[in-house]
Amino acid sequence: MCDEQEENAEHLLFDCPAIAKELINRILQLEAHNKQLKSIVAKQNDSKAKQDNENRKRKRPFDFSRFPKHHIAIKLLYLGWDYQGFASIEDSTNTIEHHLFAALKKCCLIESRESSNYNRCGRTDKTVSAFDQVISLTVRAAKEGDPPLEYCKMLNRLLPKDIRTIAWKPVPENFSARFDCKRRTYRYFFPRGDLNLHAMQKGAEYLIGTHDFRNLCKMDVANGVVAFERTIDKAAIEIISKSSCHKGSGFDMCEFVLTSKGFLWHQVRCIMGVLVLIGRGQEDPEIICQLLDTTTFPRKPQYCLAVGEPLNLFHCDFDLDNWIVEKSSINEVVQTLQQEWATHSIKGVMIEQMLIGLHRITDSVNLSLQSGGLLQGTQSKVYTPLSKRPTCESLETRIAHYVEKGRIEV
Repeated sequence: MCDEQEENAEHLLFDCPAIAKELINRILQLEAHNKQLKSIVAKQNDSKAKQDNENRKRKRPFDFSRFPKHHIAIKLLYLGWDYQGFASIEDSTNTIEHHLFAALKKCCLIESRESSNYNRCGRTDKTVSAFDQVISLTVRAAKEGDPPLEYCKMLNRLLPKDIRTIAWKPVPENFSARFDCKRRTYRYFFPRGDLNLHAMQKGAEYLIGTHDFRNLCKMDVANGVVAFERTIDKAAIEIISKSSCHKGSGFDMCEFVLTSKGFLWHQVRCIMGVLVLIGRGQEDPEIICQLLDTTTFPRKPQYCLAVGEPLNLFHCDFDLDNWIVEKSSINEVVQTLQQEWATHSIKGVMIEQMLIGLHRITDSVNLSLQSGGLLQGTQSKVYTPLSKRPTCESLETRIAHYVEKGRIEV
């Protein structure tokens, strides 16, 4: 800029104070904006540095070689109503095992499922729960001189609230939760409704002993199961609580208890489905004997499974004692279950009171229809006896089919 232009600019500023003020304000705004940009850039750099630090930590592998290992058994319980079963499946992450192994790996107790010598006691189906599921696996142990690791506390911090570990115990390396289980007991809870419990008990008693259960299970021939003899040690129908609001009503809570060393796929739910038909008076108790006789029923008749939500793997019996129960962890489990019980009990009582209120309004209300929700699928208004229903393929036909495909060898 020449001297004449500078002189003109100075005269302009002195002669026009409004322009001078506007320029000063603009400069101040630019300085404030520049300061703001520097602050944003500094925060972004700090955030990036923290993220880089976390990524470096994640990439640093856990050195399992620095720690000893030992084989343990773990007891766990879970409410399976919202899960796709216990065992992992390829197309879903919503299984008990998926969450269990995610927790085991996150707290660095195992490197992988494949290297952990893992076994499970029971493979419960979709929506089925367990109070006494047991698994066995090899996990990281504490270094010599350090306090023992609190496995239940470590896992429960990472597991969903409806999956809880409750005890653990060191076991020999060759111990298997699957093959060393002496007996398994399932309980199926159901409301009394209009069911004839005496007839159901009579039918249940026919189950005790060693029988061929091909007509009271889902035949899993594709996976090599071709033998269907199982021994039932106990089968009983029991009332576990009576309703205080409506004596002698369908609100009494009952259970079907079944104990055996091993079970077939859907065996408990198939049996319960038939027992419901007996309780309704649609089948005689002796239908159980006939279904156990493969000459009378060489092919399984088509009938509905009992729903899975009321079923519970209640106890697994091992030659093990002195399980380690972590006091702080078990107190948290009890508190969580109490809260679940309170929530569901309140809902149940509210609905019960609504039904009783409707009964007071009109005598035409039937308060004994609770068993209507125990069977899957839709039921025909006209009942067809099991002996006259369409049947499934025979066991022999299924075996021949999968042998021909090369899926199994007999």
